[in-house]
Amino acid sequence: MTEEQYTQAESFWTRKDEIEKKLDADTLYQWIDEFLFSHKVLALATAAEDFVRCTPLEYSWHDGALWIFTEGGLKFRALRKNKHVAAAVFDANASFGGLKSLQLEGTAEPVELFSDAYQKAAAFRKIPLEVLRKLEEPMWLLKIVPTEITCLNSDFKKDGYGSRQEYYSYTNQHVKSNELG
Repeated sequence: MTEEQYTQAESFWTRKDEIEKKLDADTLYQWIDEFLFSHKVLALATAAEDFVRCTPLEYSWHDGALWIFTEGGLKFRALRKNKHVAAAVFDANASFGGLKSLQLEGTAEPVELFSDAYQKAAAFRKIPLEVLRKLEEPMWLLKIVPTEITCLNSDFKKDGYGSRQEYYSYTNQHVKSNELG
């Protein structure tokens, strides 16, 4: 590709976003909340220097964050140096014109083993603490707080909105009904 072609391809959504109608933040967040709560697997991208890793992982969504129990792995090589992550959640069998997905960026923080937050996340997932305590290797917990979420939903067009919508959450103001108690 030429430089001009890269620039054209790179700017596709930026140019389209300038003319597309946007959903209000509360309506968009409600869709995000329902979408994330109804799915269970994401692809988590971590990177540091020239090391890049993309890992499919189970997650739960509550308290305005993604919570991931994980045995460990090479993703921690990148997380040691760079807590900025990206993730994708999507419907696996989308048809052309029927896409529903989101991409998010945020910060991944390891949660202290058996802290209050760790215990609440385990209870939310219905993982008994006694099982976690008996494991030969610890089950680590990552908390990812999204700062930017890009949604792609072909159905938004039916209501006159652009199929791509962006949500920014720097204050984490939207914590919905699926919160931990």
